[in-house]
Amino acid sequence: MELTTIIGIILAFGAIVFGILSSGEGTIMEQLGGFVDIPSVLVVIIGTAAAVIATNTGAQLKAMVKAVSKAFKSVSYDSIATIDSIIELANIARKEGLLALEEVAEKVEDPFMKKAVNLMVDGTDPILLKDILEAEIGAMENRHKSAIGSVEGIAGIGPAFGMLGTLIGLINMLANLNDSDALGSGMSVALVTTFYGSVIANVIANPLANKLKTRSAEEVLQMELILEGILSIHGGENPHIIQEKLNAFLSQTELSAGKNAPKGKGKGEAAEPAEEE
Repeated sequence: MELTTIIGIILAFGAIVFGILSSGEGTIMEQLGGFVDIPSVLVVIIGTAAAVIATNTGAQLKAMVKAVSKAFKSVSYDSIATIDSIIELANIARKEGLLALEEVAEKVEDPFMKKAVNLMVDGTDPILLKDILEAEIGAMENRHKSAIGSVEGIAGIGPAFGMLGTLIGLINMLANLNDSDALGSGMSVALVTTFYGSVIANVIANPLANKLKTRSAEEVLQMELILEGILSIHGGENPHIIQEKLNAFLSQTELSAGKNAPKGKGKGEAAEPAEEE
């Protein structure tokens, strides 16, 4: 469970509730009740859902739901452990040859690394190997971008329907200008619809889209690290040189942690990729 996503959304709603209660008068229920209007909720929620369904295909909607669920799952990548695994493969290949990696590949948990090692063991040309793995990374990025784009679409559609609801409220209010008592409540209902649209965009959709972008970038970096390591092994490079090359993928904090870790040991096992094919 990714607590930062949940905590962030809860704190955002908490800040909104605090703002409502600190600036209004009356009981808590009366103050909160002023921001509840069922027709406005229906216009924004159902309208946004309908627009999202109309905009995306069934496959895209399924991918979006799957992507959003990842924002609430705890996924971490241990780059140091991944580098350690690659260096271990490099040492075996240097001492026993690439064919010796065939048995080791069966124990590799990361699907992308396992595929890369198997392709290398099968004698795939380095250029073709690079093309295959880069194509897989690129295809994954495109799937991520499509799902993230759908979530970002919600951030744009929500406020738009909020504005539509506001216009409906204003039209109804102007149609009853003779009733001065209804003007204030009518204006309040009209504006609360825009409020709902803004909440959908800025409290839910945009934060989730940004979290998914971060997750995608982390996964791509992990796969590029593996790609670089496998190509280096395939090229017969010295394990020490490979180590230095792959260290370029690490932050200073990770480098410091790696130096403090026992030789040949990372902070933990390399995590599986977040994406499930």
